[in-house]
Amino acid sequence: MNKPIFEGSAVAIVTPFNKEGGVNFKKLEQLVDFHLQNGTDAIVVCGSTGEASTMPDEEHIATVKCVVDAVNHKVPVIAGTGSNDTAHGIELTKKACAVGVDATLIVTPYYNKCTKEGLIKHYTAMASNCDAPVILYNVPSRTNVNITPEILYKLADIENIVAVKECNFGQVPEVVSMCGDRYALYSGEDGLVVPMLSLGAKGVISVVANVLPGHMSQMVHAYLNGDIEKARKMQIDIIPMVKAMFCEVNPIPVKEAVDYLGFKTGECRLPLCNMSEANRKFLIDTLAKYDMSHIDAFLKGAEL
Repeated sequence: MNKPIFEGSAVAIVTPFNKEGGVNFKKLEQLVDFHLQNGTDAIVVCGSTGEASTMPDEEHIATVKCVVDAVNHKVPVIAGTGSNDTAHGIELTKKACAVGVDATLIVTPYYNKCTKEGLIKHYTAMASNCDAPVILYNVPSRTNVNITPEILYKLADIENIVAVKECNFGQVPEVVSMCGDRYALYSGEDGLVVPMLSLGAKGVISVVANVLPGHMSQMVHAYLNGDIEKARKMQIDIIPMVKAMFCEVNPIPVKEAVDYLGFKTGECRLPLCNMSEANRKFLIDTLAKYDMSHIDAFLKGAEL
């Protein structure tokens, strides 16, 4: 098995926007500092949660570079560089690698709905055009394309495809059966982290970590260090938060939560819009049930 890019919790970090709708780079640096101080093991920038699908390439890469520079090698930085156009994805990946990312996260092509052979050719082309480690991102609920265990088996000869962010939990046992420990597995579902760890996963790429970074990291490390019962309890404890964070399509609730808790990260870009009042109340009521003193303490000492 290749050495995992990280073990623990990687935050799928939100992208803060200013009043004019552009990326608020100073606020993004502040968010990075918050995660460095609160136990996050890696940062995923410009993923689905980071609203990368709304970003022109120049802005996308500037956002990645901001995070790389702010992290300054303290934890791995993973950039989302997926596309439904293979040639575009290759160029985006090259540019992200040029600004110093530690790995790339490449979602399956969306809308095109390519065949299995097309998916293999897509990932082969993407990986062969960069030197950085590649994490495949399998999220059929959003892309309508599934990376099957058979596809992963066929991609196993490509050395720099090292990991999978898996949202299709039901197929994980078959993936492990067919591919062994060839890939580092990361949960793409905050509510199923411990079950994924029980099947050999190394961590989670997390939305909830935007507000509970320490909890998510400690939960994974508790399991990896053998304290299964602690990890189990911590997993159960966050289920209400998971429900709240996904009561509307991601990243609408998490962006609302981070903004509400004091980071002032702005609204999502269209076509994502503000939450319904009922769901916003549900989210705020849920946030009130959790200890957010780590955010209060950070913001008191931060330059806003």
